[in-house]
Amino acid sequence: PPLDAATALKQIDRQKESCRHGNLNVSAWRWFFFFFFFFFLEMTESVVRALYGQADSLNLSSKKIKAVPKCVSRLPNLSVLLLNNNSISALPAELLSLQHLAELNLGNNALKELPAVLGHLESLKKLYLFSNQITVVPPDVIDGLRNLVVLNLNHNQIKRLPPEIKSLSRLRHLSVLDNKLEEVPVELGHLTMLSEINFTSNNLSWLPQQLCQCKELTKLHVARNKLTSLPEGMGALAKLQVLDVAGNKLSMFPVEFHLLSLKELYYEGNRFVRCEPMSSVQDVEVLTLKELVARCVLREDRNRSSLVHRMLPHYPLLTALLANGSCCAVCLDPFLTTWLECVHFINLKKDMKMRSSQTIPVRALLCSYKCFNTDGHSYYGVATR
Repeated sequence: PPLDAATALKQIDRQKESCRHGNLNVSAWRWFFFFFFFFFLEMTESVVRALYGQADSLNLSSKKIKAVPKCVSRLPNLSVLLLNNNSISALPAELLSLQHLAELNLGNNALKELPAVLGHLESLKKLYLFSNQITVVPPDVIDGLRNLVVLNLNHNQIKRLPPEIKSLSRLRHLSVLDNKLEEVPVELGHLTMLSEINFTSNNLSWLPQQLCQCKELTKLHVARNKLTSLPEGMGALAKLQVLDVAGNKLSMFPVEFHLLSLKELYYEGNRFVRCEPMSSVQDVEVLTLKELVARCVLREDRNRSSLVHRMLPHYPLLTALLANGSCCAVCLDPFLTTWLECVHFINLKKDMKMRSSQTIPVRALLCSYKCFNTDGHSYYGVATR
C-alpha cells in the first residue's frame, strides 16, 4: 500500500541509521526502499520532510532534476522554493496552489520562456531567473507580478522588456545583466521605488528620459553597452550613489551631472572630449521666428501670475514642445533649440567631493554666441570633425 509522508520519512531515517551502524541485514523490500529513495532520489527526501513538517521553505537546488515534483503543490504554506542549478524546462500547473510563495529561485535551468504559471503567483516578491535561455518576457506574466520587489533576469537572451513592466510598482531591484536588450521601455519611469538597476552588457544605444523619474535610485549599472549619451535631468537623481557607464561611447556627461552626490563613478573606456582649446570664428546667429516666440513664452511662463502661465495647460501640444526647453548656463534665460554643443570640465574631487582628482566633461547649454563670447565663464564649444 502507498506510504503517507510520515511513514516514508520514518522508513528513510531508520534505513539511514542502520547503514551508519553497519546493520545491512534488512529485508529485500526495505533495502530497495532505501536504495531508491536515499541514493537515487535524495531530492524526494527533501520533499517528504517538507510534507511531513508542512514546511514554509523547500530547497531543491542542485538536485539534477528535470521537472518540479508535483507533490510540491501539497505545501500550500510554502513561501520559499529554491529550484536553481537543475535542468528544469517548464513549470507544472500544480504550482498555482502555492499562493503564499514569496521567493522563487529558478536560476541556472533550461527555461526558454517565462512560464505562464508565474503570472498567477501574486504573492511573489523575489523572482530569480538568471542563467536560462529566455528570449521573451510575456506581457501577461509580468502584469501578474504586481508585488515583485526583486527581479533577476541576468544571463539570458532577452531583446526587450514589455511596457507592462510599469505594473511592477513595488519593484526595487531590477537586473537584466548580460542579455541582448536593444532598448529600455519608457514605462520604466513609472517604477518610482526602484533603488537598483543593472543593464550591464547589453546592446543599448540610449536610455529614456523617464529614467530620471526614479527618484529612489541609488545604483545604476549600464556598463558595456553602446550608449552615446545619458538622459538630461540625471541631476535630479539626488539619491544616486553608484554609477557605472564604463565601456560605452559617451563623449560627455549630461547637464547638472556634477550636482549628483555620487560615491562611486566608473567611466573608463569611453570617448570623452578632451580639453584642447583652439581658436575659431563665430557668426552671429539668426534666430527663427519659432525660436523667438518660444523664448518669449518660456520667459512669461516663469511668472506664475502671468496670463501665459495660466493658459498654457489648455494647449497640450505647445506645452509638450516647450517641455524640451533649456536654461542658458551663462545668462540663465530659457531657450528652445540648442545651437552649439558646449562643455565644461569638472574636477571630481573638488566639485563632486569624490576621491579621484580627475576631470570629466559635462555638457553645458548656452542660448547664443553673445553668451558664449562673454568673459568670465569656463565653457568651451565642442569642435566637430
